Amino acid sequence: MNSASSRAFALLLLALACLFWAGNWIAGRVLRDVFDPVTLNFLRWAGAAAVLAPFAWREVVDARAAIRRGAWPLALLGMTGVASFNTLIYVGLHTTTAVNGVLLGSSAPLFILLCSWVIERERATLRQGVGMLISAAGILVILSHGNVHDLLALDIHPGDGWILLAMLVWGLYSVLLRRRPPELGGTALLFLITLIGIAMLAPFVVWHALEAPPRWPTAAEGAGVLYLALFASLGAYICWNRGVAIVGANTAGFTLHLVPAFGTGLAIVFLGEAFHAFHAAGITAILLGVIVATRPRSGR
Repeated sequence: MNSASSRAFALLLLALACLFWAGNWIAGRVLRDVFDPVTLNFLRWAGAAAVLAPFAWREVVDARAAIRRGAWPLALLGMTGVASFNTLIYVGLHTTTAVNGVLLGSSAPLFILLCSWVIERERATLRQGVGMLISAAGILVILSHGNVHDLLALDIHPGDGWILLAMLVWGLYSVLLRRRPPELGGTALLFLITLIGIAMLAPFVVWHALEAPPRWPTAAEGAGVLYLALFASLGAYICWNRGVAIVGANTAGFTLHLVPAFGTGLAIVFLGEAFHAFHAAGITAILLGVIVATRPRSGR
């Protein structure tokens, strides 16, 4: 596969990850009153680990030496990408509006750039900066319904801080992916950090169950958790990890602007919301910004 094809394949994977994560916001919002944030995140990743185990176990056993050498990076990836990130999002969705949550979630590329600068000493290019501004304008058009007054009237909720903290954690995770043991394939890496993450979450789940005994979920609620495990966890993280490995954290970060675009489409399809002109304008700007930010420089 040549460099152009490899880059196109990476961007496709990153777009799929954004689509799956858009569904995560919807499922997390629906299930927020069914499960506490830590338990929901634990169930999500426990289901993912159960599916991954038959495919990843042998590779993990064969890579024991590499795992021991990379123990600290793996522990940090499990803590940031699995245990912390979505728990913080689910906490935030309890006390902030969906509009505020998505708007703050779209700030993830900024935190990736910040973490890349602090950890890797990388700086955004002019093309990436322009692309980010174009995409941000599209996001604001959608979230404000094309009305500046609506944007200025957004309510500020305590959960906003939790979601901003989640975006910082995601920036750390994306940059730390470069420190992963190179001997580990994508499936083995995801399985390992999933085990680490659910091990970190387990004590809090047990403590909460003792405080408030859980009830058995309905079929629809169980289906929501299954979606989180199979698509928002396995599918999205496999696509994201592979895409970041090819194009880098900075470029990958700009594709996260697709999450609110996909989220709008999912809301229209599954929640019956109407499609307006501002939706079309906003999605067009988001896609244009992603193209500008991720398009490689052409040679003379």
